[in-house]
Amino acid sequence: MSAGLYCGRFAPSPTGPLHLGSLVAALASWLDARSHRGRWLVRIEDIDPPREEAGAARAQLAALAALALVPDQPPVFQSGHSDRYLKALARLQAAGQVYRCGCSRTAVEREAARLGLPLNVYAGTCRDRTVAAGPAGLRVRVPTEEVVFVDRACGPFSQQLEREVGDFLVRRADGLWAYQLAVVVDDGAQAITDVVRGADLLDNTPRQIHLQRLLQLPTPRYLHVPVVLNADGEKLSKQTGAAPLDLSDPVAQLERAWRHLGFAATGTATVAEFLSHAVRAWQGRWGPLVP
Repeated sequence: MSAGLYCGRFAPSPTGPLHLGSLVAALASWLDARSHRGRWLVRIEDIDPPREEAGAARAQLAALAALALVPDQPPVFQSGHSDRYLKALARLQAAGQVYRCGCSRTAVEREAARLGLPLNVYAGTCRDRTVAAGPAGLRVRVPTEEVVFVDRACGPFSQQLEREVGDFLVRRADGLWAYQLAVVVDDGAQAITDVVRGADLLDNTPRQIHLQRLLQLPTPRYLHVPVVLNADGEKLSKQTGAAPLDLSDPVAQLERAWRHLGFAATGTATVAEFLSHAVRAWQGRWGPLVP
């Protein structure tokens, strides 16, 4: 990949209005794309209806427009990509990389505790057994060797998936698509070359690289930026009381996100002035792009 072919994206879940944490991710991804004269896309990750809020996607897109963070193509919605995910799943199944799992989250945690593993690690309970007919999740087998990549901000990162994660879900028992499969398939379909997002997703990346390899999809470059925390040190989110962006003063909101990314205040008066200044300041911040 070269800088001239750069394509980035911002992919929010429509669980509520945009807040400072989501603006940090949106602004960083927009600036990285613009500073490399690349394309910037928006993808609404609406594949988990129980968690979604009516009207949230529309409000998120309106907020981005108010901040002049406008994508180069019309936004797309993951809920319309089921056929795409089915084809990817069929490839994994044909290669013998997927199996049925009847374990609930409680059962996974109980077995992990029994074996002295972290509670979020799947111990492979159903890997070599036949699961009875009925609702069941689908898990992908993980390798024993480490998955290693170099993040543009965080540097080298490695993860031994079998020990630290275990076989992970690509489709849930309720029939909904798992995030890991959907994001990998859509990044491949949209020819995403660069993923810029919050550092809370850094440890998700080896799972996604594993799926990219199984599906013979290219691996993007990754840049994980600092997440915004609340007063209790928790990631800012709807669940932790994040306040919606105050769009009555968009420059002030952009400045807050900009300072969180480690830059000094721009002192600009308009959104256009801010973005012009920020693009120039962003250039070269993370070094040259490498394949």
